[in-house]
Amino acid sequence: MHIAIYLPSLRGGGAERAMATLANGFADRGLKVDLVLVRAEGPYLSEVSPGVCIVDLQSNRVLTSLPGLVRYLRRERPQAMLSALNHANVIAVVARMLAGVPVRLVVSERNNVSLSGSSSKNLRSRVVLHMMRWAYRKTDGVTAVSGGVADDLANAINLPRDRISVIFNPVVTPELIEKSRMPLEHPWLGEGKPPVILGVGRLTPQKDFSTLIHAFAQVRTVRDCRLVILGEGELRAELEQLVASLGVQDSVQLPGFADNPFAWMSRVRLFVLSSRWEGLPNVLIQAMACGAAVVSTDCPSGPDEILEGGKWGKLVPVGDVEALAEALSENLQVLDVVNSIERAMFFNVENAINAYLRLLMPR
Repeated sequence: MHIAIYLPSLRGGGAERAMATLANGFADRGLKVDLVLVRAEGPYLSEVSPGVCIVDLQSNRVLTSLPGLVRYLRRERPQAMLSALNHANVIAVVARMLAGVPVRLVVSERNNVSLSGSSSKNLRSRVVLHMMRWAYRKTDGVTAVSGGVADDLANAINLPRDRISVIFNPVVTPELIEKSRMPLEHPWLGEGKPPVILGVGRLTPQKDFSTLIHAFAQVRTVRDCRLVILGEGELRAELEQLVASLGVQDSVQLPGFADNPFAWMSRVRLFVLSSRWEGLPNVLIQAMACGAAVVSTDCPSGPDEILEGGKWGKLVPVGDVEALAEALSENLQVLDVVNSIERAMFFNVENAINAYLRLLMPR
């Protein structure tokens, strides 16, 4: 069996890490796997197994990778192709039509498209959403990373809900657990230090770290604690200015992108997801697998499904500073936190690989 996985790059993101993990898992099963990238770049390149062939289309944009993808399909003729991220999914559909080869095509939707589309002023995003209504009907399978994403996608592009399969991300791996145990030197970590709260994600409006910083500042007035936000993005200057205006610059750090956030997750007191929307937030599952107590916004989509309505961690309304501050305070006071490792293990690689192979290799 020869499988291709097509996506823009391996730059830092949940979808990119998930696809790299799937590629490695397919190869471990003895399948021939090509990771076909619009441009072969990004920090997750180093995580790709030697058993996976990286195909670099050497394009600067997804749209301009179309001719290269068509040539690849005609030359290599994989039996199945999995595509991720909606603009790449549309190009994958067009490429298969132009190539005229019998490749089974499954596309994966990673995010809440109605919310992510409505938040964007980019004309391209609106065009992509329109193209998705046509393209997704031409596939052999459509997957979503959570039930919420599947429901939203069905409504957004008027696709029958029973055409969409929910497959959770392959989040928990042996490598994740191994990395969580690696050494991490930081003056805020260690016995006797004030508790550390952690956020991880791109510094963008979607992640709403401003609400987290405001909530932390409230908690900081009554309790000695620290906040670390790992990630990079266009809102860095704005968030740094907010930290300074609230007078908590001595208690907040934004170190940038971290190659190994799992070492942080295994050592902090509390992990917080403050997002306005998600697809299936990998970082929430990763933090749970590393043993951190968790608090999350009840955003569409994913946290409620992951935490089973609050069984494994506190859910708070999106953008509610007071509710988030209260949840932070409660978790910092409780000594016996909920052990959510058991729940995190449900989102393992084997479950995801089996589900994808059922779509890519139907009997």
